[in-house]
Amino acid sequence: MAVDDLSFTARAGVVTGFLGPNGAGKSTTMRMLFGLARPTAGTITIGGRRIEEIEDPARTIGALLDARAVHPHRTAADHLLAYAQAAGLGRGRVAEVLDLVGLSGAAGRRAGEFSLGMQQRLGIATALLGDPGVLVLDEPLNGLDPEGIRWMRTLMRDLAGQGRTILFSSHLMSELELTADDVIVVGQGRLIAETTLARFVADNTTQAVTVRAAAPEALARALAEAGVVFTGHPGSSFLVTGTDTATIGKIAAAESIALEELAPLRESLEDVFLRLTHDVTEYGGHAA
Repeated sequence: MAVDDLSFTARAGVVTGFLGPNGAGKSTTMRMLFGLARPTAGTITIGGRRIEEIEDPARTIGALLDARAVHPHRTAADHLLAYAQAAGLGRGRVAEVLDLVGLSGAAGRRAGEFSLGMQQRLGIATALLGDPGVLVLDEPLNGLDPEGIRWMRTLMRDLAGQGRTILFSSHLMSELELTADDVIVVGQGRLIAETTLARFVADNTTQAVTVRAAAPEALARALAEAGVVFTGHPGSSFLVTGTDTATIGKIAAAESIALEELAPLRESLEDVFLRLTHDVTEYGGHAA
């Protein structure tokens, strides 16, 4: 079973990150959105309507499911023009999206000559042809260089800021953490989490603080007397759990202890994701 009783909502006006290990059902879910795969039960709607009920789908929803799905002998401009004509869009829109994705200078080049990053940009241009209110992007950052990743991140946030719905999958956790407002996490086809990014990280991490003082023995004694749980030893930073920086600062101030370091310790999205999906990862390697 690829997807098992999966239910979630991608909200308008925000960027929603779609996360899951390889084989979790992300691509299958996205294919079902467009009617390319049919669920044996349940419904998928876009703005309250199923994809087959939308009269003008190109102006409603855009997709990047496979950046390589381009005839290699067609130029970038001809590829987009074929889609534009099929969707009833004008030639002018082709030039607009080529400029938007930075491919104006490569409009006359054959797609088969493109690098993976250029293919990604062409796929994004195709998704944007109809100026849709909903964008579904499967791994749009693959193959992009650092400048391209930053551009794509900014583009998604700008489009969401215009009130559009952006749903995108990525295995680049650090980039997703910089881009997404909401997250949908799946494993083995089932929903693990549906929440905001900030709440997802906060709910699945333990509050911790690192602290170092000029007088570590005095700090250790003050923390112990306050009933604070900590680990470490004099000469290094202490790791304090179950409290925040303000509380530690007050304890130190009450004893006139000068602090050299006081910082919250926060797990990254990658740390939380790997821990929560460890038991549902189907294809995991081992260290040499």
